[in-house]
Amino acid sequence: MAAGLRYPGKVVVVTGGTSGIGLAVVREFVRQGAKVVFCAPGSEEEKGRAIQKELQDSGSPGEGYFQVCDVRSETDIKVLISVTVERYGHLDCLVNNAGGHPPDQTIDEVSAQEFRSLMDLNVVSYFLAAKFALPHLRETKGNIINIASLVVAMGQKWGVPYVASKGAIAAMTKAMAIDESKYGVRVNSISPGNIWTPMWEYLASHKASPEAAIQEASDAQLLGRFGTPAEVAAAVLYFAADGTFCTGIDLVLSGGAELGYGKKNPIACKS
Repeated sequence: MAAGLRYPGKVVVVTGGTSGIGLAVVREFVRQGAKVVFCAPGSEEEKGRAIQKELQDSGSPGEGYFQVCDVRSETDIKVLISVTVERYGHLDCLVNNAGGHPPDQTIDEVSAQEFRSLMDLNVVSYFLAAKFALPHLRETKGNIINIASLVVAMGQKWGVPYVASKGAIAAMTKAMAIDESKYGVRVNSISPGNIWTPMWEYLASHKASPEAAIQEASDAQLLGRFGTPAEVAAAVLYFAADGTFCTGIDLVLSGGAELGYGKKNPIACKS
């Protein structure tokens, strides 16, 4: 194994690994020498296989393997973990990333079933992946990294279900970190702000003026731009490889979006 790699020979599972933040995480871990099993639903299988081949052909020191998995299915998640351990013999890191963000909706427009469905996708999937990965992570004193969101700290207009789901992830991370500390397993979360991903592009396309929405979101950061998936991946790698005294932490990765005052009076703003 080449010198200077930050996660050589480690085995990692990444959910939602075929686009956006998840794909950047997969590529970064493979680049650092890890063996990565990444997943997406069956509708993404062709894309997943193409990414697997791309990684194989890249000459990277690590390895990527695609596994079909709908994270809303408990059976699929069990298979994802078992395939990983059967293929590579152990598990060192779980990155819970798969999730969704519905378009803007007031609470009056959200049905109970829509709320439950989003919780299944964004929260229950994290819980189940952790549940089935932990017996293996305890053996390796591994770690879990959950992708939450800046909305955990800030809230978000017209996003009650999404904010609730991401808040649950951050809270669950802390509770899990307490329980798993006796096994030497670390559990942390990352709360990205505006990161330019296909999901963000999709949400912008549903705005009255996508261009204005993108510009407004760019201006929301002190750094004056969106973050990149690669920047989130670097933070994920830090928690896995270097942050060995970190557990129960929620790392805000926001470009300073939460700092300072802004127009918030809904009566004065008329929006």
